[in-house]
Amino acid sequence: MSKKSIFSSSNPMMGENKYQQTVLDAGMVGQRGETMTIQGGINKTLILMMIMLGTGVVSYMMPNMYFLWGGLIGGAIVMFVTSFKPSRAPMLAPVYAALEGLLVGTVTAFYMHMYDGIVFQAVTITFAILFAMLMIYKAGWIKVTEKFRAGVMMAVGGVMLLYLVNIVLYFFGISIPFLHDGGPMSIGITLVIIVIASMNLLLDFDNFEKGEKLKAPAYMEWYSAMGLLFTLIWLYLEILRLLSYLNRD
Repeated sequence: MSKKSIFSSSNPMMGENKYQQTVLDAGMVGQRGETMTIQGGINKTLILMMIMLGTGVVSYMMPNMYFLWGGLIGGAIVMFVTSFKPSRAPMLAPVYAALEGLLVGTVTAFYMHMYDGIVFQAVTITFAILFAMLMIYKAGWIKVTEKFRAGVMMAVGGVMLLYLVNIVLYFFGISIPFLHDGGPMSIGITLVIIVIASMNLLLDFDNFEKGEKLKAPAYMEWYSAMGLLFTLIWLYLEILRLLSYLNRD
């Protein structure tokens, strides 16, 4: 397996060669200090989740479209900047988590208003999938090989392109029927997206291990945590969408 393929990931925060490049950069400037650990990455993930929960509660109590679009667009901008400058992750990852909290809290409030009990179900299923995929990864039942990475990358790329087209059309007052009508096709597509997001968790877990093995700079713990948070939020929102379809009269 090539070095390049090892560090490829479908997660926007886990771009190609990110970990390898940070190790090389640290060596070139003579800054080989503390290095990334899996436990450190887990701790940073928990911190980001707490930050997201904090702003999520605020936006849940006062839901509005400014929070939704601010979280969506602002979070995307922060992710984009961090992907080009991972060393800024310790500063930008908490900002990203706070912005995503605004998005998640608002969306959660909208769904809660329409469907009783749906949020508890979505949270439970999201964490159930998280721990199931972690068990699968640790047991080695699904190997994160070069072909697996490439397949997930292509799948996520297709989904992200679909999201982008959907957002652009939204601003022109156009809706893609099979994505939002709650029919069999909508349910099927959402299920496929949930499977893809679940597979992406395996890549996130693998990158935590790769970062530790390579002795990537400690700031990559924040970067990795930011990437895992992205996948969890994506998975949660798609599960909410699926449950809303299944709960329609």
